[in-house]
Amino acid sequence: MNPIESLIRRWREDSGATYQSWFLWEERLKNFRSIRRGVSKVVSEIQSDTFGNVYKGSTLETVVRSVAEQRQIFKGADHAFLWKPKLRIPDIYESSENQRAFGRFLDTCSCCSNAAEVIAAIQALDKCRIKGVGPASANLLYFLHPTLVPPFNTAIVKGYNSLTASRIKLGSWPDYLAMRDGMMALNSQFRNLLSNDLGAIAGLLFDIGSERYQAPPHGDEAALAAWAADMAVIRTASATDQKARATISSNDRTHTQVQGWLRDLGLALGYHVWIASNDQGRSLGDGRLGDGCLDSLPAAIRNAAGFEAIRLIDVLWLNPANEEVVAAYEVEHTTSIYSGIVRLLDLALGPAQRLSGLFLVAPDDRESEVRAQLRRPAFSRVADLGVCFLSYGDLERHRESIGRFGSDMKGIEALARALI
Repeated sequence: MNPIESLIRRWREDSGATYQSWFLWEERLKNFRSIRRGVSKVVSEIQSDTFGNVYKGSTLETVVRSVAEQRQIFKGADHAFLWKPKLRIPDIYESSENQRAFGRFLDTCSCCSNAAEVIAAIQALDKCRIKGVGPASANLLYFLHPTLVPPFNTAIVKGYNSLTASRIKLGSWPDYLAMRDGMMALNSQFRNLLSNDLGAIAGLLFDIGSERYQAPPHGDEAALAAWAADMAVIRTASATDQKARATISSNDRTHTQVQGWLRDLGLALGYHVWIASNDQGRSLGDGRLGDGCLDSLPAAIRNAAGFEAIRLIDVLWLNPANEEVVAAYEVEHTTSIYSGIVRLLDLALGPAQRLSGLFLVAPDDRESEVRAQLRRPAFSRVADLGVCFLSYGDLERHRESIGRFGSDMKGIEALARALI
């Protein structure tokens, strides 16, 4: 077996590696639309000259932080965009010309349909020689074009150099494009084990670069044999790594459990219930999370402009008499609340403008974090929509009595706390 193929197979089986812990993570897919919407907001503000000259509190900070919270592989993705006063970089806050060039770059990439157009946009930005704006921007492009643009960070570069014996440098767009070409070739060679989505090959390189895995040595049979023996040890260790598996499953199970509480409560109150389309098959108790719930949403929602985001809202309650949405719930267990708020906005500003409640459901100790996020300029419309906070603790303590004695939204409304 090809040593790289052997490595990929071991990596895919490892419950703590990025393939299972991030790439196959259901929540990952939910964030693509919201991050794309955020990039569009940044472009719009730059074009209308309302972006300002401060990173903190800006729409760009909101988007980049949402990327940075996509589990370990993107940790630190926001560092490149933080204002560094001594170096006066990245120079898109003090220079309006550079800011507009960066906006054109994001706008062009948002509208691109093929790799040649994306590469041309990158090369055009590189010619502007904007200090501090380099390949870290590719982390935004990945969420626009996951099959064309791979993510970028120090560990991915180290992993690529180790696996291919290359000398790709950080901070250089030409080097990034050379690495992209190499990643595309690797991805094509091992497509049956990876994915069209370049997040998979990037995750492999990240785990090599962060030294979770060692790349096979080049041109040394004895070293290669030792590496193969070490891989066998890693495989055995990963199979018994119960702690890593338990941590991941515990987080996912808690999120699913809270969705189950909301499902059962909605059904008890006589509502029709919709579970996010990519969560319906999750195991819960002796059945599935989607048991007893709607198989499809009403036509008015299916035909709405924001349907692709709305169908991913964690839980919806609908009036069985007229099929209108009564309440929408986004469960934010550990991830950024950004994507959840965008999905709620797509619903409230589109096909469900008369719904009774929008709720962010989260652990009790995340309330202050949720409030802080909603003070961002990007969420200025939220104040008009009455989004409320619903804590895990209150929901767990009172859900049974509300389901037993309630008949409408009053019980939930009594528990929820206004956020604005």
